Amino acid sequence: MNNTTILSSTMTKHLFDWKLHLLVIITSLFAEWIGIIKIPIGIGTLVLLPLLYAFIFTLLLNPNVIPSMKAVISKDRAKFASYAVLLSIMPFIAKFGVGVGPKVEEIIAAGPALLLQELGNVMTALIALPVAVLVFGMGREAIGATHSIAREPNIALIADKYGLQSAEGIGVMGVYVMGTLFGAIYFSLMAGIIASMDIMDIRALAMACGIGSGSMMGACSAALAETVPAQAETITAFAATSNLLTYATGLFVSLFVALPFTEFLYKVINKFKKNNDISTATQTDFGLKVPEQSILSVKQSLSLLAVICIVLLLSNWVGQGVDPISALPAMLILFACCIVGVLLKEVIPVNVPAIAWISIVAILISLPQFPLSEYVLVETEKLGVLQLITPVLAYAGFAISQMEVTLFKKSGFKIAVVALLTFTGTFLGSAMIAQAML
Repeated sequence: MNNTTILSSTMTKHLFDWKLHLLVIITSLFAEWIGIIKIPIGIGTLVLLPLLYAFIFTLLLNPNVIPSMKAVISKDRAKFASYAVLLSIMPFIAKFGVGVGPKVEEIIAAGPALLLQELGNVMTALIALPVAVLVFGMGREAIGATHSIAREPNIALIADKYGLQSAEGIGVMGVYVMGTLFGAIYFSLMAGIIASMDIMDIRALAMACGIGSGSMMGACSAALAETVPAQAETITAFAATSNLLTYATGLFVSLFVALPFTEFLYKVINKFKKNNDISTATQTDFGLKVPEQSILSVKQSLSLLAVICIVLLLSNWVGQGVDPISALPAMLILFACCIVGVLLKEVIPVNVPAIAWISIVAILISLPQFPLSEYVLVETEKLGVLQLITPVLAYAGFAISQMEVTLFKKSGFKIAVVALLTFTGTFLGSAMIAQAML
């Protein structure tokens, strides 16, 4: 995770492999053509989004998942999809940021709820830790697995405090992998069901979507917007703002609140476990080896992002019915936000992810005080939120590595259940605190 080697220039050509991007275009367009499917399930409505189909399609084409698919795309080609996942989320984040400006007064009014809902992370341990320890017999890896939804800042925290090869490190990486595999899909399904039950303020649910993961936030808020379309703009604004605040506060909440609370709760619960021995090493060795990966230079990132923007325009064409030429000004606006955000990440010596800077830039240009804000809002309306997230999940399906497949085969059931409980606890905890504060 901390490797800072730049991808060599001889490997740059693989970033623009035509077969990978063509397959993403085809699967994304087919997914958008299928459209949204809503299934009543008694307690609510299950909302199936095109992003789900796109992920499944490319997952089934991934040679790491189905070896015979190497005839369609080689493993060497597929592994470069991981770079595209990180970059393809950027225009989507910019689109979300643009939605904040018109709702800024409403967001300021809900300020305390936005700030405090992050404390809902303690619910992850309350729901997931007892199952991990008492049902599956996990040792201290349960601490890493259940203290948060295990995105990059949480991995960095656990790596710094315990080391990634420790029991806690194995746990956090296990949930990270499950989040990569199923996080966005699960959040979209869960959010749609809860929203259709009409038991909580939609603003509280939107805030709960902002968990510090662009793809998970996008899938979650897209499902909310489809369930309550009249509140789509409000959902977008609150989810984007919450996600931005999570980048600023999430690590500190994990460090000073969630992780100490999980440590304490583990000691309490461990007393009820048979054959108790707190000093025992991890009891659920996932056999996880964390691979090193080169990063992209600014030039490589922006060049690949330009290609991805073309993919997004095509997805938007099928999903929104707006042809690429008409939507091009809107995409150029989002691309410009991404360029500025990436450059700010490079020149400002603060450990803030590029997508956080992109959010800030997009919010600023959508504020009423910005001279061109009206033009920005009118143009970016031509790009659908849902259509910008579908190709992200298509790339994600190809990005599943052999390491992640091996982990799922060896310990998939246990860690998958713990991960889903962790995700559920994060979402419900944050939503309940936000609901109480509104």
